[in-house]
Amino acid sequence: MTHQNRRIEIPGSAPRRSFLKISAGAAGALAIPAFYGKAALAQQKDHPKLGNYPDGVAGDTVTAGLTLDLTGPYSAEGNGQKRGFELAAEMINNGDPRVRKISPLTKQGILGKKLVLAVGDAETKPNSAVQAATRFIRQDKAMMIAGSVSSSVAIALQNTCDRAKTLYFPIISGSSDTTGKDCRRYGFRLCHHAYTASKAIAPVLAEAYGKNMKAIHLVPDYNYGHSIHEFMKKFTEEQGWTTIDTPQIHPLGATDYSAYMLNIANSGADILINHDYGADAVNSAKQAHQFGVLKHMKMCVPYMPAYMLEEVGPEIMEGVYGTMVFWHAYSEQNEIARDFVEAYEAKFGAKPRDPEHNAYMTTLLWADAIERAGTFYPAEVVKALEDSINHKRPYTMGGEAYFRAEDHDGAANFTVVRGKKPADIKDKDDLVDIVAIADGVATLPPVGYAGCKMTDYT
Repeated sequence: MTHQNRRIEIPGSAPRRSFLKISAGAAGALAIPAFYGKAALAQQKDHPKLGNYPDGVAGDTVTAGLTLDLTGPYSAEGNGQKRGFELAAEMINNGDPRVRKISPLTKQGILGKKLVLAVGDAETKPNSAVQAATRFIRQDKAMMIAGSVSSSVAIALQNTCDRAKTLYFPIISGSSDTTGKDCRRYGFRLCHHAYTASKAIAPVLAEAYGKNMKAIHLVPDYNYGHSIHEFMKKFTEEQGWTTIDTPQIHPLGATDYSAYMLNIANSGADILINHDYGADAVNSAKQAHQFGVLKHMKMCVPYMPAYMLEEVGPEIMEGVYGTMVFWHAYSEQNEIARDFVEAYEAKFGAKPRDPEHNAYMTTLLWADAIERAGTFYPAEVVKALEDSINHKRPYTMGGEAYFRAEDHDGAANFTVVRGKKPADIKDKDDLVDIVAIADGVATLPPVGYAGCKMTDYT
């Protein structure tokens, strides 16, 4: 299948334009407003060639290559990420003052350069994602690659970008391996993951249901599924729960869950722990309801996809516990969240969800690191991100966010939620109650727990 990249010019004062397969040379010929050109020359130090430096910042623009699941089982999340990146780039390029609450040195553009987005469809396939990222690195001279939902895709991209000495940010990656045994110097993950989600939700479940529950697990057969199955088993058993040792493991993208639901229904479990994500989570939850499984047992979705709530419906999701990086209702008490929600609603006319949020916040933290480094030189940007513990930034879910230097795991609060009763829902966006705010630092795994060994800077 042929994949086409789209290069998106995010407007400053100029009108928005989209292009198909624009070369880096052609892009450099575009007329750029004068305010970018003046500051774009202000690289303070001479550095040797590394990755796409200095070629990728030789002109008045800088390109971020986005490998997004625009089709496939995670397409809702991929398209949400696209909107989040577009919002962040537009605000950066316009010099929106709300950006400076997270990136205080950012004025207009990043170090005065206009941010351009190149977009490719990863299709939830590692090979497709790597091919798109490679084109962005080689043809567009991208200085950053971002985007993922599948952890298998994220890990493949992280390896590719590390070899190319190009910053990589997985936007959703639930496997703890991404910043665990598969950590890389040039990869940084902001979102919560299997270990942190499991550690946060297990005591909430024990308090809600008691200490003597029997759990059975529905597990997608790839890196994320096995990772969160391992940690949910560990942390619920520490709460006194029993695990029925017949996990129902199914292929990614399954459509028929009848055999799995029959086994779950006959397992004697009190609770179904559903580890699916994206379209898989929607399909499996609906079929759990159709087959009558949920008449006899509770359901938990520890790593809950936000779009699942609308697609499955409140009649099924009532009382279902899960974790999310972000829920828009918290904007009522948090200024950074309020800025994001208001800006997103003004641009897209809707409430943002996890994918949009993660893309937006990651882009602003990347810009902040570049501004603090005073250069796009990749090794210096990596070091600035690793030093973010000394430059913590206010975060949408309360507290402050930074990346842990030892493994590049993001320390950022996230939320534990519970599906609302249909009678209590006020509007189409009022779908969950926030049960708890999980501490982003306290839920992190111990440093070195999975044998992370960093690669070199150069």
